Amino acid sequence: MTTEKPLIIVGNDGSKAAEPALHWALEHARAVGGTVQVVRGWSMRTAPRPETQTFGHIPPIDDFEAAVLQDLEHDCAEVVADYADVEVEYVARRGPAANALLDCAAEADLVVVGARGLGGFQGLALGSVSDQVSRHAACPVVIVRNGTSADTERSLPRD
Repeated sequence: MTTEKPLIIVGNDGSKAAEPALHWALEHARAVGGTVQVVRGWSMRTAPRPETQTFGHIPPIDDFEAAVLQDLEHDCAEVVADYADVEVEYVARRGPAANALLDCAAEADLVVVGARGLGGFQGLALGSVSDQVSRHAACPVVIVRNGTSADTERSLPRD
């Protein structure tokens, strides 16, 4: 029997759809005594400008990663503040979001993602990252929908 805390990975791209997934992961971690690792995949195109970037100077990759981490922590701060009793770690992985989540999930007990993120087409019920993670993760995956909206609400046929 292991005495380690369960590790729960949750993806966060800064979108509104990521917020309910973060709440769910934190609630679950609280219930099982787990640790939450909030993960964001990034590229040079999506990374915020580091403070060290000036005209004529391109900072090292580590500075871009630090800027991504700073944004990630900022994006999660309001939600995480309600869960002071839950251990939270932040991870920024350079590369596609699905790859970042799957890499981190290799040692995890559970992965939590929102149904949709920043990219893609509005009418889709499931985004590409949540689809890839649900297909390839080595551990259970929870996909949390962002409530109901005209884009995701489906009417069932009546008999």
